[in-house]
Amino acid sequence: MASLPSPGSRFHEVQELLAAYAAHEYTFTDTPESPGSALSAYLRITSTAPQRVATAVHQLDDLLRTGLFSPEIADEIALFPEIKPSSGRSAEDCLRIVREHLVRQLHNSTPKSRTLPHNAWERRERFPELNQFLGAYFHQDFSDEYASYKDAIDDYLSGASENDLDRLLRDITELLSMTTTDRHLKQTASDLGMDVSPPPGVGLRKWLNDVAGIVSRYQLK
Repeated sequence: MASLPSPGSRFHEVQELLAAYAAHEYTFTDTPESPGSALSAYLRITSTAPQRVATAVHQLDDLLRTGLFSPEIADEIALFPEIKPSSGRSAEDCLRIVREHLVRQLHNSTPKSRTLPHNAWERRERFPELNQFLGAYFHQDFSDEYASYKDAIDDYLSGASENDLDRLLRDITELLSMTTTDRHLKQTASDLGMDVSPPPGVGLRKWLNDVAGIVSRYQLK
């Protein structure tokens, strides 16, 4: 598994970008005319965050100028997932094509429609605080750490900032509005790190609604 990028690292956004390719068979499939599935996912996620796209362009320029095999950046390159170039192109060629698509998005800042994310990487990117909540508190060792679901929720609330709580509510609201089937909801929750079932007798949709209610009431205290 590739290491998670540090926001202070020189190529942290490029590493995030390449993680999208790692979720799509580790291959560059972009052409100069159109982005492949991995880049399309990244562009959907960043359509409302142009600063991320601008950062990615800047870091790609730095990366290509320095050289992929430069000893100067070898430690950071070692953290990148190994993405295979498309047939007949070098890795540098592929990154230049990626860069051009990023620049096009910067010049066309209209946010893309908010559709249900297509894979686990995109779901984690779309719902980051719900990913933190489910993955950190309702993982496979949940029963070893907490006596009840309430204890886990209280533990989360005790350490969450106001921004975290706002983001969690947005994530839950958006997810529930997007997912029309229990199967999609269960798959998304699993991709976001939930390794346990909801409390006995409570469906996943109702439980997430209940969590949102608990968070809202906590904010009013």
